[in-house]
Amino acid sequence: MDNYEQQQYQKIAEWKNQAPSVVSRTVGKLLKPITWVVNKVIPPKAIEGVLVACNGMAEIITDCNDIIRDAQISKISDLQTKDLHLSDQLANEVHNWAIGVAAAEGLATGATGVYGLIADVPALITMSFRVVHKIGLCYGFECKTEADKQFVMGVLSAAGANSLSEKAASVAVLQRMNTMIAKNTWKKLAEKAATNPRGIEAVIIGIKSVAKRLGINITKRKALQAIPIIGAGVGAAINTAFLNDVAWAARRNFQERWLMTNNKV
Repeated sequence: MDNYEQQQYQKIAEWKNQAPSVVSRTVGKLLKPITWVVNKVIPPKAIEGVLVACNGMAEIITDCNDIIRDAQISKISDLQTKDLHLSDQLANEVHNWAIGVAAAEGLATGATGVYGLIADVPALITMSFRVVHKIGLCYGFECKTEADKQFVMGVLSAAGANSLSEKAASVAVLQRMNTMIAKNTWKKLAEKAATNPRGIEAVIIGIKSVAKRLGINITKRKALQAIPIIGAGVGAAINTAFLNDVAWAARRNFQERWLMTNNKV
């Protein structure tokens, strides 16, 4: 690894060991009464149910033309072996754009209280999926396979963690998946799943578990948005914070995959 790659590898390790923000850790405890009301309007299971649909929508609306143009490449996969610094620059542009869009969307839907929240939650989930897909493109990875779809779900789960233990569980699954994808062992494992499904189930079940937690945590984070008047400011702030967490989770995990793909680690 060169000096820049070593610096980023260290930052990846720091991100893995970094606890969620104070807001993320305390929101579940402080907002229990409001969360109970919101859960009656948007049950966590309903949020879980739209995850796959939102991911599919995000795949459709994630374009790669601007990445190809700005990176001056012929196809996205060229970025897998081009230059980590260039990929980080591309990802930073996606990151900043996403935060701006999330703030505007949260401000608009937050002003209408709980009714806006009903529309905002799936919109936020779709935006989050799109950010992960878009940042993946910046590093040369198009998330279209089943393994990649599970990986994207894991990134969102890590970003939505409300405690270090929750994050550690997601990171552990992501690390295993990164290794399997980089070494092309996922397909082989999937082929063996018919006779010996335990290996692949260990990964998929882990992702499903943290995906369930993601739905619950998003509801908790956005509970205050259900209150009219203050909901607009809360919606903008929470959306911005959450998309920032998602973008960093995506950047660090795709950085690690890039390094593994290039046999740097």
